[in-house]
Formats: sequence, structure tokens, C-alpha cells
Amino acid sequence: MAARGCPLEAVPLPAEVRESLAELELELSEGDITQKGYEKKRAKLLARYVPLTQGVDPPLQAEPRTPGPSQSVVAAPRQQRLRPANSRDERFRSDVHTEAVQAALAKYRERKVPLPSKRRSVLVPSSTEACTPPDTSSASEDEGSLRRPGQLPSTALQSRASAESWPERAIQGSSSSSSASSTSSHAGGTPAAHAHLDLRSAPPDVTTGLIQHRLCERPQPGSMRGAPRSSGSLLDTAGGVPVNSRVSSKIRQLLDTLKRPKRPPLREFFLDDAEEVLGVQQPDPNRPKPEGSQMAVLRGEPLAAGTPWPPSLLAALQHWGTTQPRAPCLTALDTAGKAIHTLTYGKLWSRSLKLAYTLLNKLTSKNEPLLKPGDRVALVFPNSDPVMFMVAFYGCLLAEMVPVPIEVPLTRKDAGSQQVGFLLGSCGVTLALTTDACQKGLPKAQSGEVAAFKGWPPLAWLVIDGKHLTKPPRDWHPASQEAGAGTAYIEYKTSKEGSTVGVTVSHASLLAQCRALTQACGYSEAETLTNVLDFKRDAGLWHGVLTSVLNRMHVVSIPYALMKVNPLSWIQKVCSYKARAALVKSRDMHWSLLAQRGQRDVSLSSLRMLIVADGANPWSISSCDAFLNVFQSRGLRPEVICPCASSPEALTVAIRRPPALGGPPPRKAVLSMHGLSYGVIRVDTEEKLSVLTVQDVGQVMPGASVCVVKVDGAPYLCKTDEVGEVCVSSSATGTAYYGLPGVTKNVFETVPVTAGGVPVSDRPFTRTGLLGFVGPGDLIFIVGKLDGLMVVGVRRHSADDVVATALAVEPMKFVYRGRIAVFSVTVLHDDRIVLVAEQRPDASEEDSFQWMSRVLQAIDSIHQVGVYCLALVPANTLPKAPLGGVHISEAKQRFLEGTLHPCNVLMCPHTCVTNLPKPRQKQPDVGPASMIVGNLVAGKRIAQASGRELAHLEDSDQARKFLFLPDVLQWRAHTTPDHPLFLLLNAKGTVTSTATCVQLHKKAERVAAALTDKARLSVGDHVALVYPPGVDLIAAFYGCLYCGCVPVTVRPPHPQNLATTLPTVKMIVEVSKSACVLTTQAIMRLLKSKDAAAAVDVRTWPTILDTAHLPAARPLSECAPQVSPVPVVCHLSP
Repeated sequence: MAARGCPLEAVPLPAEVRESLAELELELSEGDITQKGYEKKRAKLLARYVPLTQGVDPPLQAEPRTPGPSQSVVAAPRQQRLRPANSRDERFRSDVHTEAVQAALAKYRERKVPLPSKRRSVLVPSSTEACTPPDTSSASEDEGSLRRPGQLPSTALQSRASAESWPERAIQGSSSSSSASSTSSHAGGTPAAHAHLDLRSAPPDVTTGLIQHRLCERPQPGSMRGAPRSSGSLLDTAGGVPVNSRVSSKIRQLLDTLKRPKRPPLREFFLDDAEEVLGVQQPDPNRPKPEGSQMAVLRGEPLAAGTPWPPSLLAALQHWGTTQPRAPCLTALDTAGKAIHTLTYGKLWSRSLKLAYTLLNKLTSKNEPLLKPGDRVALVFPNSDPVMFMVAFYGCLLAEMVPVPIEVPLTRKDAGSQQVGFLLGSCGVTLALTTDACQKGLPKAQSGEVAAFKGWPPLAWLVIDGKHLTKPPRDWHPASQEAGAGTAYIEYKTSKEGSTVGVTVSHASLLAQCRALTQACGYSEAETLTNVLDFKRDAGLWHGVLTSVLNRMHVVSIPYALMKVNPLSWIQKVCSYKARAALVKSRDMHWSLLAQRGQRDVSLSSLRMLIVADGANPWSISSCDAFLNVFQSRGLRPEVICPCASSPEALTVAIRRPPALGGPPPRKAVLSMHGLSYGVIRVDTEEKLSVLTVQDVGQVMPGASVCVVKVDGAPYLCKTDEVGEVCVSSSATGTAYYGLPGVTKNVFETVPVTAGGVPVSDRPFTRTGLLGFVGPGDLIFIVGKLDGLMVVGVRRHSADDVVATALAVEPMKFVYRGRIAVFSVTVLHDDRIVLVAEQRPDASEEDSFQWMSRVLQAIDSIHQVGVYCLALVPANTLPKAPLGGVHISEAKQRFLEGTLHPCNVLMCPHTCVTNLPKPRQKQPDVGPASMIVGNLVAGKRIAQASGRELAHLEDSDQARKFLFLPDVLQWRAHTTPDHPLFLLLNAKGTVTSTATCVQLHKKAERVAAALTDKARLSVGDHVALVYPPGVDLIAAFYGCLYCGCVPVTVRPPHPQNLATTLPTVKMIVEVSKSACVLTTQAIMRLLKSKDAAAAVDVRTWPTILDTAHLPAARPLSECAPQVSPVPVVCHLSP
């Protein structure tokens, strides 16, 4: 408000002008008038008293011509100097991405952007002096509107200095919960300086306005110097006219409303909320769009027809177990790297037979078999015991049972343990197979048995060590071993939301998967495979347990505990066993690079395939390239590295094949991350900062068809330069989610269509959850997974990409490299990125804060997206996955529940929440939602629901016989006498009594005869039925209908509270005018007991009949009433 500080001569003003100026000031302070209108009216009032400069507009004339003396006090903003970049972390897997991140951070340094400054914690108390602004009411902004600019009294200088120093002290003592940019705006200098340079960069501050307006204040005229000044309750305007209060009436009205909330008027409920009030982000018109043609379905090579395949996997096991009993099947190692057990095919066959016989014949419950074919059985084995797991798996298959492999529960609060228990309960699992050593390590209850885990169903535990199994008789043989549509096994999968589902794989799909892997990988008999993966699921199960038996291979299993001690153990076993194939992850290759120094006696020349199971992770290419550069001099050939892509639903999707097996040369693609965020493929150069280099995962599996469909909406085929979800149609995929038919149809029965809506195939496709495209040479490229997809606004970001960017910012000194979790939470109907990492104990708070700030800058530069929250937690506090890593869904759940307990938090809501609610616009018309809400509040009935009309009864004698319930019961007693109508269960769920049609009819006849003969009742009399819920109550009800009486159901009195419950029963009997009471013998004694006499007058009870001992029933025709054409009362309900 520059006009109020204009240099005007001290001219005496009339009282009415001063009063008008005061009213004008009040209107402006309350918001009833705009700034422009205020200036015009003020200039009009002062026009006759103040001479105007010729040709100068009054608002322009009101601007100060000379700066005030206090302008030199405002300090220039101070720039914070960034920390110098430390040496590059040599252990990071992607050198290209690290260089890109460092270049992005260098750009920030060139822009001189101050880093976020650390603020005090919320828990640190601040003094009143630092949090309360000084009293500036003695020199009001409206008080000296007629002063000279060069005359500033000492009180104004002191007030200005105190008002200028207060925000700086308050900022130093405020809490630290804002984001990077909000803290950087106040990093150096005073807030007043920032507001003077750029008013949009700082939030509104009342002290800032006071400082600027006092730059041209003048002392009061001499006639007003002696006037008393208020300390804050009165406002001195231009003429010295006091105003009631400094707080406007609107603010006081708002405060009074908050103090006394009242119900809004009815008309305010008629608001149409159907219109979205949140700001909708409009798509960028310059965003990249797919320009290619529509892709075609990619078909793999057919399965070899001339190969003599066995009819099933169990037939292959029986063949090798009887013809090659001494051939090695599996070798298990201990934590020292020594072979502790070698399982031969003969031992595998004989032990599996023992287990199958024991499961079918030796497990009983109440003289009945505990299990039957088709039941599900849990397999609980540690990752260090592949031998017993293999025996248990094939034993269940031979017994025609469905194995469900799960992880060993170490504690009652394992991450994801409750969801696994829910899966076991939904599968109906009642038995768990394990080993003696594993069972001893499980948590125990006080009774010594295995403790009941949270969410798990009751389980019986069976130890399958040799001494606990029974040898089958010679004449016992397992069932036929044909590969059919029955379920072979169930593999658990944890979804993005944390729920655990079971993927069912049939026997036919199991055999087809083994055949496809044999053809794609070129497996042959007696080959040696080194397996580093988990043998209970995914590729470790498919290659190391299933396909190896089909081809009589020898598998050397490397336990995870050994890899943690000696990361080179798998390379040493490849060299010692002359293994032809190895199954690893990029993590294992990275660990080997860290430990390979000084190891010169290893050779990888025997390998023909090094299968990288997590080739679907785009960042695995860095480990593959680095591993090849180091071990190429030790016999490793470039064509040996074969990444593959797989998913629990579609099993193996694609795998790279060596040239000897007809595979094309490998390819790489350098893609723009900006284009990928819009789902578009744009080839870029590695010199750019935001690029993603991916490698192909090979060709489609034999006998399969692959297409790429859009992620959202209907499954339309993508264009050739568009990223979508990969779908597979093959006989070697999963069949369903167990017990979830709705989700199964969406995932396992997808029908891709063209742009015109025409299905591309008559066979359904299975969604894999992999995001990718088909590149040159019909090679599959994977750029991410749906589980790690975060949709922020209209752009997609991968959690793996964000993790890689955070790891490139020198993480080793501050956080643990493998303990970082990235996920998204929903805020205002949109995903927001959250990054959580474990902080090292020796990292200081200042250094960690600097690292967090640099991570925010790197993510903003590389991905052009803001981070909602970046939190550092103490070491070993993030939930762990069974085989290392972070349990993402459990970490997300703890974040939402507030149980992560971080030690450092950096919240950045304003950098990513861009769809804040917009101001509500006045609706021109009343919408349908408004009508519904308004009428509901008004108490009006605005709608009604009606069911379908009943079919009209046929006008025939046969139809007229069944107009009433007694007629229907009689008819059912003659036509279906043994059909059970009612079952009575006790508290334990056991059936205590039943009532068939004929039994209920006979009981009802006896009740009707008793009412007619003993009670001498007639048609229309009321009968009180005092029964607990059960069959007797139903029989008495129908007995009353048989004889034409009106039953009145009454809850029986409580034996231990007769004084309260018995008067209620007596009142219902009297009010209903019941002529008789039907009940049980126990309740009849209770009604006539001494305790009852103390509560009611027992002499006034009507006739009480005990229905437990009734005479024989007479023919119903003798006691049945005549049907009245006028509707009569059926029963009374109190």
C-alpha cells in the first residue's frame, strides 16, 4: 500500500475528512475495498487540500522518491556453499549413471542454488522472544501517512529493527518439517530482503509489510505529538481517529464461529460435489507420443516334435531312479563350502515313495485318513537344505497332493508372515512338512509344540527324516503319472500392496515348462548346473529341481549363507565341477567382483551358459558388463552371459541363447528416461544425463506367443515404439490365483485386441507384470515391473531407477547400499514418491542431511520428479526379505502406520503435490448429487426400492393346496421325507440334532394334538412359545399353525437373572393375551420356581405345556382348522 506512505505536506484536515479517511482505512483492512479503489477514493478526499503535480497520477505521486535511511540496513542474501564432491564410489554398479548424476549435481553448483538448511526439531522448545513478534502497534502503518520521508523518529527505527530481527530469530528456532526449496529460500539473509527482491519466492509475512511501509513514514504534526498512543487495542489512522480494534470484524466473526460451531443452514447442503475439486494436471502438449505402427504378435519357435519326451515329470523320475540309481542328482554344501550330501536319483525315487506312502496311509485322524489326493501341504525347509526339500516336493507329487513351498518363520513377527498364513488358510493347508533340525529351530509354545503364528491356520507338523517314514510294501505303487490339468504345486507371490496370493501350476504346464527350458537352454544328460538361487521358487525351482530331473542333470546348490561368507564360492564350484551352466543373479555377480582380487586359480572356460535370472531388472546390465570385463581373461566368453525374464504368473517369458543354439547377437538400447516416463521409446545417446541403458533378455520361449498391451484400460496392442505390459500365451504358464476367480480372469485370461477391437488370437494370454517392448531382431527388452511402477501425475517412474539414482550420490559414507526402499503413497488421489534408507551409525546428522539434499537434487535432475518424503532410519530397522534385501510392502505399511521411527526426515510436499484443491466455484444449477444430499438432510424420502414381482399362482386345485406353510410342510413330508431341513450346532461347531421333513411334520402334529386336547384351544387363540433357538421352537411354531393357533415367540428368561428377565416374559404373555405357554421341561420348572415367585405372581400363568413328553399324534384332519377366505394372523413377534 504505497499510497499510504506518500510524502504529503502537513495540512490541517477537517474532522469529517479525517473520519472518512478512517472509514476508508477500515474498509481496506477488512477487504471490503480493493487497493485501487482505496487509492482513488483517498485521492478524491484529499484533492482539495493537497496540491497535485501536473500530469502525475496520484498513485504514482504517492511513491517515495528518495530511499529511506533504513534501506541500507537490509542485508544482501548470503549464498551457502555446497560441499565439495567426494571421491567416486568404486563399488557402484553403473559408472554411466554415476557420471550422469555427478554432472547433474554440477549443474546445480553452477546455478548457485543453496542447499537446504537444517532446522531445529519440533521437540526442541523455543523461547517466547524467538517465536513472538515485537509489539509494533505504537508506530502503526496508518499512523504517519502524512509524514515526511526524511524524518523517521527513533521509536520507528527501534520498531523497525525489532520487527526486522524477529523473523530471523523465529526462523532459527522454528521446526524442521519443510522441504528443500522452502528452506533454501531463507538460507541466507533476512526474509525482508527476499520479499523485496521477489515477492513470489517467500510466503506472506506481516513483518515484511511493516518494514516496507515504514521506509517513508514521517513524524506526526506538532498538534498531534501530545496525543496518547494505544498499545495495541486502538488503531490511529491518518487523522488520529481511533478505531475499535486492530482485528477486522471478519476475522473476529471467523474466530467466534470456530469457538461456537453451529449447524450450517439447509441450503448449504445443496452443494454438488460430483465435480472434482482437486486440480487435474493437464498433459503436456509437447510430450512425446508413440508414432510407430501397431505391433504384431511375436511367436516363438515350435517345440521339437521328434524328441522322445517322457509322458510326465514323475515318469522321468521313475525312469532315472530305476535305470540310473547311482547317478548324482543334487549336491548340497555347508557354510564352509564342503559337500555334505549328494542325493542320487535312486535315493530320490525311494525316499519320495516312502513319503508318498506315509502321507496316504500312515496319517490318520479319528480313524480316517488325514489327507486325501488333491489336498494342499506346506513345505517348510531352510535355504540350506535342498535335499530334503526335493524329497518332500516329489513325495507330494507322487501322493497326488499339492505342495505349497513357503519360507521358514523365524519369529512370530516376521515381515509378511501373516499374509503367508492367510494364503495357507485359504488353501486349506492342515499339514506342514519339515526336517528335525528345522523344527527344533522354530518358535515353541510353553507346551513344547510349535508356536501358533499370527494369522496361520492350525497345522500338524511332520518330520520327514528317514526314521520317521514308513517303507511301502512291494505291491504298493503310486497312482498313474500322466501330465493332466490337475494342480501340481502352488507358488506364493507378494503383490505391491503386500497381499500374498498363490499361483497354481498344473502338471501339464509343469511338463511344458521343463520341455521349453530344455530346448531353449540346450540341456543334455549328465550336465552339471550350479544353482545360486532359491530352490523353492522362480527360476531356482524351474531349473534346479524340475528341469534337471527331466534331463538327469547334476545340480550343485550354493546356499545363501555361503554366499555371504564367500561370494566366490559359486565360481569355485563351477571350476571344480566343470559346470556347463550356472544360475545366478546380478547381485551374485556384483559380490564376486568385490571378492575376486587375489583369486587367480579360477577358470570359467567350462561354462556355456551363465543364466542371469534377474535380467528383467534394467540395472543388471552394469553387473553383467563389469563381470565380463574382469573374468573374460579367465575363460569367460561374452556369448555365455544369458539374461532371462520371468514372472510367477507366466513362468519363463524369454531367455537369451548362445549363438550355438541359434540365438542372435545381443543388443543394447540407450533410452530417454523422459520418453519412458510417458511410455514412449526414444533412442538417445549415453552423453545425455537422463538415459537408461537396457539389454535384451533374449527371444520368446519355444511354443509361446508374446505381445505387448497397454498398461491402463482395455488390453489394446501397443505400437512398436510404445512401452506396455508383456503378455504370454503358452501351455507353460500358470493357470490361476488359488481361490480368486475374479483376479484370475483379469490376469490369466486376457484377450488382447487390435485398435479396431478385433482379438489377436483365439487363445487367452497371461499378463506377466513386466513392462517392455519388442526390439530389433524380435528380441524382448524389459524396462521395469508393474510392482515397482509409480504414476506421478501423468508420468510413470520405476522404483529401481530412483534407487539407482540415490545410490549414485556417494551413499557408502552415509547409508547402507543394499538397504534402500522406494515406494509410493497416495496423497490427494495421486502417487507420491517415498525413499527410506538405513543410516550408518557413524554418519553425523549434518552429513546425512547434506546427502539427502543432494539426492533430492539428483532425482529432480535425472527424473524431473519431486520426492514427497526422504527418511533415514537406524541400522537394521527396515523389515528384511527372506533372502536379503528390504521387504518393500512391509516397509510401506510401517511408513503409513507411523512405526518406522526415522532419525532424519526431509519432507518435500510442495515440490510434488501440485494438484491442490481449487477454490469452490458457485454452481449455476443444482446437480443430482445436491438433490440427494439436500433431501436426505431435510428428511424426505426421495427414492424407493422394489424387488421383482412374484409369479402369479395358477388358478387350479393343485396350486390352491399349497397356499400356506403347513400345506407345504405336509407335501414335503410325503414327497421328500428324508431331506434334512434344519441342523443344530453347538459352540464347537458339532451337529447336536437334525430335523428332516417327516420328523418336523410328526413333531408338529403332536404339538397340535396337545393344544387341541390338553389346552382345549380353538382357532385364533394365541400361544406363547418360550424356547431357546432350536428345533423344538420350529416344531412348536408349525404345530400352532397346524391347529390354527397364533404363535407368539418369546425369549426365555435367564436362570441367573430372573428378577430382570422374567417380568419381561410375563408382560409379553399378558399383553399378547396368550391362552397357553409351550416350553421345555427345564424352563417350565423355572417359571414355577420359588425364585420366580419372588419376581412375578406364578399363580397367574396360563396353561403351561411341556412339549418334551407329548401324546401320540392324531390324524391332522381332526385338528386342522378350516381354511378361511379372510386372511388371518399367522404369528406375533414381540
